[in-house]
Amino acid sequence: MLNWIWLGFFLSAFAAALWQWLGLGDAEVFSRLVTALFDMARLSVEIILVLVGTMTLWLGFLNIAEKAGLIKLMARLLDPLFRRLMPEVPSGHPALGHITMNFAANVLGLDNAATPIGIKAMQSLQTLNPSKDTASNAQILFMVLNTSSLTLLPVTVFMYRAQQGASDPTEVFLPILLATTASSLVGLLSVALMQRLKLWDPVVLAYLAAGAAFLGLLLTTLAGLSSEALAATSTLVGNLTLFGIIIAFLLVAALRKVNVYDSFIEGAKQGFEVTISLLPFLVAMLVAVGVLRASGVLDAGLDGIRWLAETCGWDTRFVDALPTAFIKPLSGSGSRAMMIETMNTFGVDSFPAQLAATFQASTETTFYVLAVYFGAVGISRVRHALGCALLADLAGMLTAIGVCYWFFG
Repeated sequence: MLNWIWLGFFLSAFAAALWQWLGLGDAEVFSRLVTALFDMARLSVEIILVLVGTMTLWLGFLNIAEKAGLIKLMARLLDPLFRRLMPEVPSGHPALGHITMNFAANVLGLDNAATPIGIKAMQSLQTLNPSKDTASNAQILFMVLNTSSLTLLPVTVFMYRAQQGASDPTEVFLPILLATTASSLVGLLSVALMQRLKLWDPVVLAYLAAGAAFLGLLLTTLAGLSSEALAATSTLVGNLTLFGIIIAFLLVAALRKVNVYDSFIEGAKQGFEVTISLLPFLVAMLVAVGVLRASGVLDAGLDGIRWLAETCGWDTRFVDALPTAFIKPLSGSGSRAMMIETMNTFGVDSFPAQLAATFQASTETTFYVLAVYFGAVGISRVRHALGCALLADLAGMLTAIGVCYWFFG
């Protein structure tokens, strides 16, 4: 599907350029297209150079957490919950550790680091799957929760905002937390409905109640704040949480006699390889988005949605961020390109750029994750996985719009 979308971007741009040249007499349109190609290719390299450092940094710290046993600790903490949500997975099975590590990478916003761990988790679950070409209930729940992307620290989004010169790169922390919580909750509830999971089990209710209490306390605390105070609070909490987790990793590892420096280096070595592998994908999507906007096609489509929103009497500022939301279920690199392009066009601290960043971190690339995770174990029948995942995506998108108007409107 992504192949046809990418090709469609170029063909649409070419058709629009022909119309502007032959129909409107604009002889400069092809010059703008070629300029967009080279500008976006150069921007891709600049982004990758910054991303190399960030990815190396966080893979290093994640390796320290793993060596310190924090990942196994999380697995034990979540074991009572998973034994009820995934009854076919035995207690203590290696799949639970892999699932926990994948969730930890997603929580820290390391979407690219989460992928290989997620594949390993899916392979572990496949060993328990009696029908090898059909997704099991446990695999579906894992996939949907993965695509709903519960993100506590979207460090990659913070990095892109900092690279683009944001005054407060972490000010989108709380909007992202609320949007991704909504998408994860809807994903869990939709799968529970399809699989008839007993969410009223006391243990499950205890976990859900704890999460609801935290979210309720957070919303109650924020309810009386002005937009300026909300943005400032999001920045403070984001930075404090980010650095606090780093200190926790280091202290626990040091107390357990882990050589934190060597562990960091061991994990960080993977950062360069992982990041450089993203360059072709980033270039491909950025140049496609660049020519689409340079040709006027993207603006024309958004103008149509904007007209519809104006007709309904809505605030139309959300429209300029919609390309990121539309592409996100299909391609992480594509939505990343859309987000960066929105930042370049409207300014990194503009409302469309803030909303695009929230879209980017509120859900995962549903079709990509489904294709990679299920394809890695040879599953061709996905059952209700796609429908539940897309419903979670929609919930995250709508919540992102609402909370961004609340925080930044």
